[in-house]
Amino acid sequence: MRRLLLVLSAPSGGGKTTIARKLLQVRNDLGYSVSATTRAMRNGEQEGVDYHFLKRPEFERRREAHEFLEWAEYGGQLYGTLKREIEGILSQGRHAVLDVDIEGARQIRRNLSNSLQVFVLPPSAEVLIERLKGRNTENRDLLRKRLTRASEELTAVAEYDYAIVNQDLGTAVAEVSDILDGNADDRLVCRQADLPSQIEQLRRDVVKAAGKI
Repeated sequence: MRRLLLVLSAPSGGGKTTIARKLLQVRNDLGYSVSATTRAMRNGEQEGVDYHFLKRPEFERRREAHEFLEWAEYGGQLYGTLKREIEGILSQGRHAVLDVDIEGARQIRRNLSNSLQVFVLPPSAEVLIERLKGRNTENRDLLRKRLTRASEELTAVAEYDYAIVNQDLGTAVAEVSDILDGNADDRLVCRQADLPSQIEQLRRDVVKAAGKI
């Protein structure tokens, strides 16, 4: 069986990282690709588990050496996927799981042929806000910026192979697992006729919510 790179994208607070971690708990044929970042380590995070925490000069050196499959700047910090992370997982005969932003997913599509890309949608703007607030890392200005960015990111759903709604974590994990096994044609973006109107309504709600913060 051909091993794939499973790419999960979502607006910040959409739950893509949580889904990826839960998938690793229920399947033994997956490996999680740990991203690199220049941002500071948060309480409870571990080097090599949550991220590879790099100083900006070191990140830039590796970027110039073409060591990244994808990279992006977000909130003044750099984030990227080291090629060696993906290659190491695939060489072990496992699928690789990666959660990245929209631009990162675009770079992967350009640079790698065997990626399977899934967009994770929040069920509502209200749920998205509550999830962001639950992190206890978002002040008012940052929360407003993340919501504004989320409204823009939602327009990229059409670029992905599949789209799911993360209303219930267990259901979302099961759906992504089915997608990886090729058993979820109903989650194909091209098969969801009501998806464009659903996205547009969600975008309007997110923009409205951001304006009230």
